[in-house]
Amino acid sequence: MSGHWEVVIGLEVHTQLATKSKIFSGASTAYGADPNTQACLIDLGYPGVLPVLNAEVVRMAAKFGLAVNARIAPRSVFARKNYFYPDLPKGYQISQYELPIVESGELFIRDDEGNEKRIGITRAHLEEDAGKSVHAGFGKSSGIDLNRAGTPLLEIVSEPDLRSAKEAVAYMRKIHSIVRYLEISDGNMQEGSFRCDANVSVRPRGQKELGTRAELKNLNSFRFVEKAINYEIERQIELIEDGGEVVQETRLYDSDKDETRSMRSKEEANDYRYFPDPDLLPVEIDDEFVEAVRKTLPELPDAKQVRFVSQYELKAADAEILTISRALADYYEAVAGSTSAVAQVAANWVIGDLSALLNKENVDIQKSRISATKLAGLLDRIADSTISGKIAKEVFEAMWSGEGSADEIIEAKGLKQITDTGAIESIVDAVIEANPGQAAEFRAGKEKLLGFFVGQVMKETGGKANPGQVNQILKTKLK
Repeated sequence: MSGHWEVVIGLEVHTQLATKSKIFSGASTAYGADPNTQACLIDLGYPGVLPVLNAEVVRMAAKFGLAVNARIAPRSVFARKNYFYPDLPKGYQISQYELPIVESGELFIRDDEGNEKRIGITRAHLEEDAGKSVHAGFGKSSGIDLNRAGTPLLEIVSEPDLRSAKEAVAYMRKIHSIVRYLEISDGNMQEGSFRCDANVSVRPRGQKELGTRAELKNLNSFRFVEKAINYEIERQIELIEDGGEVVQETRLYDSDKDETRSMRSKEEANDYRYFPDPDLLPVEIDDEFVEAVRKTLPELPDAKQVRFVSQYELKAADAEILTISRALADYYEAVAGSTSAVAQVAANWVIGDLSALLNKENVDIQKSRISATKLAGLLDRIADSTISGKIAKEVFEAMWSGEGSADEIIEAKGLKQITDTGAIESIVDAVIEANPGQAAEFRAGKEKLLGFFVGQVMKETGGKANPGQVNQILKTKLK
């Protein structure tokens, strides 16, 4: 990418709120039902029906606003956003326009150089989701599933403060982490609970005026967000440098071809003919309500990260990884609180071996085959020198396979570490005697050969000798 250009990105993140019923009706929001079995007359916009606001969505929106240090509007208004599309049976979407429920928030990410950077949140407004068009299996036609119609959405709109695709992903991950910490959304991207539109433009570096933006619609994975934005940046730069002009439009990202393509010209706000919904009263929130919501806020990722560094003396990077997910942070604290091992060692195992197996089998931490208590038990056996770190890996794999607790596996397989100095000394003597040439080289100054001797002793003991004792005894006997 040419250093002459500056990238400007703003994200609109659509978060489905985790209510049991829809935003204006009592229909279920459960995922996975047969098509068109969870859309009632209100969702379908039948004549004479009236929407009734679900109070829980107001509480959830306020909770998010407080988590990002935003202003909770004492008065917000629902409006009708008019457009015609097959998955919008009413011919309009109920949303918020001029008076949203949340305004002027912020959160902090790491920029491309690893420095902390503030990203402004313009607004977060409530609206209803549309239905879903299904194209596969219908030949030249499309199917319409209206189960999703009326599902509550919180649309979170950032300031155009992002300057790269990586920053956009970091921001989106932070929003994802926050809504899951708050338990206002499951954040399931495969099911469409969390998706975003990206507004992307470029301008000559140093220019204050924004370039013409293109909007990339319905990006539903962090990887696709990064790939789509990077493709769009290159497309716009090449277009301008070749003498063309970027047009304001809505574009679709094709993940199979790794490219964006034009969908339609971008609508302006007046194209939607917004007006206040005549069937819904303004939402009025008092200070008492806001304070009651504030008391329900959990410890959020940034605060938890600072505490982990302070309380457990963890590396900042490890604390950041452990606090991305509330469930992962809770698991780690359960391990650290139940073991005599050093807290950083517990972090290494959770971030390393455990996360590797969870990722390999695509399992969430809540469904880990090794409980926090069992992992703590394994770390205890390393800490008290019952087993070595190397043997612990073998025990860990057996625990994952369901062979029992660390103690049961160590006993059943005879994996206890040899700590008898006399026994180790006799094996060391035998190894040195069997390798006189290497012993002579070591004594002549080739001290790197110590690793060779350690390896030989560990091989003779099946990895059961205490490595620290082996090193000490070898050094003494070789000299």
